[in-house]
Amino acid sequence: MASLATDTRPGSWRILFVAPDGARKTLRLGRTNRRSAESVLRHVEALLSAKLANQSPGRETAAWLGGIGGALRDRLERVGLVEPGPDRAAPKLAPFIDGYIAERVDVKPCTRIVFDQARRRLLDFFGPDRRLPDVSSADADAYRAWLVGERKLAKNTVAKLIRYARHYFGVAVRRGIVARNPFAHLPATVGGNPANRHFVPPDDVLRLIGTIPDPEWRLLLALARFQGLRIPSEALALRWGDVDFAERRLVIRASKTEHHEGGGVRVMPIFPETMPHLEAVFDAAPEGSEHVISRYRETTQNLRTQLLRYVARAGLTPWAKPWQNMRASRATELVTVFPSHVCSAWLGHTELIAERHYRMVRDEDFAKATAWTATPSAAQKPAQQQHAPERTGAHVSSGVDSQGVVGRLDATKSDSGQLYLMGVTGLEPVTSSV
Repeated sequence: MASLATDTRPGSWRILFVAPDGARKTLRLGRTNRRSAESVLRHVEALLSAKLANQSPGRETAAWLGGIGGALRDRLERVGLVEPGPDRAAPKLAPFIDGYIAERVDVKPCTRIVFDQARRRLLDFFGPDRRLPDVSSADADAYRAWLVGERKLAKNTVAKLIRYARHYFGVAVRRGIVARNPFAHLPATVGGNPANRHFVPPDDVLRLIGTIPDPEWRLLLALARFQGLRIPSEALALRWGDVDFAERRLVIRASKTEHHEGGGVRVMPIFPETMPHLEAVFDAAPEGSEHVISRYRETTQNLRTQLLRYVARAGLTPWAKPWQNMRASRATELVTVFPSHVCSAWLGHTELIAERHYRMVRDEDFAKATAWTATPSAAQKPAQQQHAPERTGAHVSSGVDSQGVVGRLDATKSDSGQLYLMGVTGLEPVTSSV
């Protein structure tokens, strides 16, 4: 009824059969192994038998049809072995993603940029006309391999693109367009890259500030390095009403965390290194000014590029992620002085994020460790023994009872001079030792 033959391309197969109307037809399978080709052949014969008997295909073949990819199903439809299913009108990739992005009027401009980046990568790989139900888990694996191998993107960039691909198909699942998310099994966690961490010495930033004539630029550097603000979002959101010079405090409004508890608003101290630059900008600000940073608010202004120009002019070596590493350097300094939960509250991140993205081990930490000792020096030991006071009165030693409860054994003398041991102190009143 049907026969299997090799195709013209090496490793490719085709199935030859005669349709119920007597026409000779060919189903090309493409490159596959012989066992898979023979499996398709058996189902093709079952479909032909069902067509001749005007019946539905058997349970096994029906289940097979439900699990095959869209490309093979399209070929089966073209040769007349199956009827177009009701899902053939399912949305295609480009119209679906474009429509979803247009709906998201609630997202910030920076999020929309990432939406568009993820969209472009998906369309580059799958094509704009790929139907959503036709994207399988194997296709998702191939997409990730393409990002890593052919596009040679960084690990975190790949994870972010996978996260947004998973998001798009998650929306399709919620709307009943696809049954399952083909990207659900792929890792999409963005982690810190230790290779890009760099501790920026405060002296380098002070040297850099000394070469810049603009007070607002000097303040931007102080806000990044000594306050640990996110640049540009948190610095540009800072208003004069958020500055309390008397109490030396700043109210920081973080758009990145405004959807968290507290609305992304936090209060932090104005550190001594920042205060003179803040006062200088305040003194130069026109009457009625609202924003602390007023000259660099256009989205077309690239603060990173200008910063690198200033770094080169100051004779310093540029460092990776210049703004983020200044924030990370302040986080590293503060945690050596203040409790970690206090530092996290001031800088507006969780302690887990601080460990993953910000905190670093500095050369100063190694120097401090090599000079530190947990035991007293040889000169201290004789002095301690020489000045140790004589013990009089009750002798105290620790003990553990049969229940494993740690307490004290107090030795006391009676009026007759006889020594009695007091029992272990626990939940019950102290009694004489037996």
